[in-house]
Amino acid sequence: MPDDDAAARDAAEEASAFSHPPVDPDATSAYGDHPDQVIDFYAPRASPGATPAAPAAPLVVVLHGGAWRAPYDRRHITPFADFLARRGFAVANVEYRRGSALPAQSGPGGSAGPVAGRWPETFDDVAAALDALPDLVREAVPEADPRRMVLTGHSAGGHLALWAAARHVLPPDAPWRTAGPVPLRGVVALAPIADFAVAEKLDVCGGAATQLLGRQDKFSERRPYADPALLLPTGIATTLVQGRTDIVVPQPVADAYADAAAKAGEVVGLTLLEDVGHFPLIDPAADACAVVAEEIAQLAW
Repeated sequence: MPDDDAAARDAAEEASAFSHPPVDPDATSAYGDHPDQVIDFYAPRASPGATPAAPAAPLVVVLHGGAWRAPYDRRHITPFADFLARRGFAVANVEYRRGSALPAQSGPGGSAGPVAGRWPETFDDVAAALDALPDLVREAVPEADPRRMVLTGHSAGGHLALWAAARHVLPPDAPWRTAGPVPLRGVVALAPIADFAVAEKLDVCGGAATQLLGRQDKFSERRPYADPALLLPTGIATTLVQGRTDIVVPQPVADAYADAAAKAGEVVGLTLLEDVGHFPLIDPAADACAVVAEEIAQLAW
């Protein structure tokens, strides 16, 4: 359990990250029939110090966090999307189905609270969104260059970004498997739930990874289809950004993914930020957010 000072700091960081008003997108496109199967697009903004966007801006695909639970949707990360757009990127903020109504599941701590994710719908949606993006972005944000695409995601969204970049190494019978790597410049995963075994050992987000996979008796069976730490090497440039004082998704989760990558013969960048917790990574008012933008720029430009 975190001590009182760590918990208070985390609460203050979360309050700051969530204090920014949502930013409406420039366009929204559907990639399916469900209300959650939509992508918000942000055109690159011209602002002092921004990297020039013309004639074509790199595309940053954002996958929001929130432990794959229904109460957390893409709106909370729109200030981060706007922050990236003001730095010259085109941004695609992806929504996907979260939560579950399955009666066999329970919420955090066995309560009746929101359940993490839907199996297989959460994965269906992320795969479908990525497959639809090249065509959608050409119409919604013509100044974007989908050939220079970087995936980023925060927390549970960081997991989804790593997973989406690894679809070509999924088991052969996986419905989401692709014949080859998705054409990406790279992945920047922010405090990702990147290793399910370590996440469950640490009870990250109240056992969210087990809930995402359906229930405890499905965890081992479904984990090879969902756990980024088992989907290596990808051959895609990958960087993890992690706050050292993160008590939501602690550093050992990122360390475990980096170790698994090394054992698979792949070098994964791990940027550790001192005195930074979970939420500053997506908080436009925090210095850590500028570090994230720079990590994305190093891959995109």
